[in-house]
Amino acid sequence: MKPSHIEHIGIAVTDLNEAISFYEKVLGLTCYNIEEVPDQKVRTAFFMVGQTKIELLESTDPEGPIGKFIAKRGEGLHHIAFSVEKIEEQLIHAAEQGITLIDCKPRKGAEDLDIAFLHPKSTSGVLIELCENKIHLPS
Repeated sequence: MKPSHIEHIGIAVTDLNEAISFYEKVLGLTCYNIEEVPDQKVRTAFFMVGQTKIELLESTDPEGPIGKFIAKRGEGLHHIAFSVEKIEEQLIHAAEQGITLIDCKPRKGAEDLDIAFLHPKSTSGVLIELCENKIHLPS
């Protein structure tokens, strides 16, 4: 597996509007996209820092993944996402290496990316997200 770059860093927050305000007013960044991903029970906000995105994640349901994460660990770093090509092949490769997959097949994530997560038990305690932007890949 050879990621091309860090696609984004995901940060769990309890109040998306408050967090957006901090990133804009204190850090001087611009939020360029806010969207809801209903199947993940989350609202997201994105910022660019150089070529890397920061994704703020606010739970829309306390029983959703972000709601449970915040209840257990509080706000903060949730995951690191790497951009890959051929995400299906990367998942097979990871499984062959003994990595526990959260997603055996990719699913749609924010910004219309195909995404899949690797379990932190297999990745030194860090939730890893693989992302593929199929729209920009050559045919």
